[in-house]
Amino acid sequence: MKNIATLTILGLLSIFGSCNKDDSEAGGDLMSKDEYSSEPGSNNGSQGQYGPNNGDQGQYGLITAGEWNDLSNWDFWGNLLNEQEYSSMPEYWGFHTKKRMSVAVRDNGIPQVNAKVELLRNETVIWTARTDNFGYAELWVGLFQEDKSIDLSTLSLKVNDELQDQEPVLIEDGINEIEINSNIGDIKKVELSFIVDATGSMGDEIDFLKADLKSVIDSVKRDDSNLDIYTSTVFYRDEGDDYVTRKSEFTSDLNNTIDFINRQDANGGDDFPEAVHTALNTGINELQWSNTARTRIAFLLLDAPPHYTAKIVENIHGSIKDAARKGIKIIPVTASGIDRETEFLMRFMAISTNATYVFITNDSGIGGGHLKPSVGQYEVEHLNDLMVRLIKKYSE
Repeated sequence: MKNIATLTILGLLSIFGSCNKDDSEAGGDLMSKDEYSSEPGSNNGSQGQYGPNNGDQGQYGLITAGEWNDLSNWDFWGNLLNEQEYSSMPEYWGFHTKKRMSVAVRDNGIPQVNAKVELLRNETVIWTARTDNFGYAELWVGLFQEDKSIDLSTLSLKVNDELQDQEPVLIEDGINEIEINSNIGDIKKVELSFIVDATGSMGDEIDFLKADLKSVIDSVKRDDSNLDIYTSTVFYRDEGDDYVTRKSEFTSDLNNTIDFINRQDANGGDDFPEAVHTALNTGINELQWSNTARTRIAFLLLDAPPHYTAKIVENIHGSIKDAARKGIKIIPVTASGIDRETEFLMRFMAISTNATYVFITNDSGIGGGHLKPSVGQYEVEHLNDLMVRLIKKYSE
């Protein structure tokens, strides 16, 4: 991984310092499909605006990034997959997103958080999700094995184990609006996990992270949010290294998470692919996620793909299905070094778990060149501001 990667980790950990940026959605035309570039992005910002300065702000505060939400730009996503350059991606990774069902759960018009939503075919559950803080859940028919056509009359929805009378519809025909009577109070618990590459090229970056954690702690102490924030981490390498994954469990004391990071070093990972699939399984199925939470987010920081075998792809599918069932949004944060296949896998993960895609840009002048994302117009932001905005958006 490149130097930018661990600087990104520090940016993620500093998000608790403030929540002062409004959320906005971006849309527009497809960007150039050029591959790697060391030039600043053309979508707002420049090195002059975002580049390093002589102030006392740590470098993690200077990293720039963009966000793209494919669920909010659904026609764009469909058109992208119809382009010859990208049309093989669904088959390559085994993600088929055409049969999407979006569900909105309300109680007297108020969004219901953490409601269990099940999609059934002939009374057999085929997908389970949990509503987010906006009351929305995303469900899929044939996500991992494409259904060319479906009979909607065989499908039904359950919300909190109650069968709904209405016949579900696909997203092109609208959102499935469901009203329920709920006794759930105001949920304040927020769970954030950081799944991070710890291979050999991360040595200098992890040392930098250890040296600057004080600023992160100070930022957390300054945070006056009334949310109950819990953090955890998973560090991963690759098969054949001295370990594949190490984890720290969820804790309300950020110092415990930081202490765990301080005890890590970097080694291994000589080839390009890493044990991403193992890290995902550890983060989704071995960490103790709560049954009741306002939001659950797993930030996946990487610049290398998983190994590509049928078994590993199937393993990834299982972790994604488990994440959706538990209501965990997987938000990838990609650094320099990813290829186009990795970009699309990350976007598939975000789409499948009702999340969004984050990518580091060249505008800060920090780190190596980055793959230009195959997205529409986006806003270049400092990573800290972007993460604050996303945490605030999914926790409000």
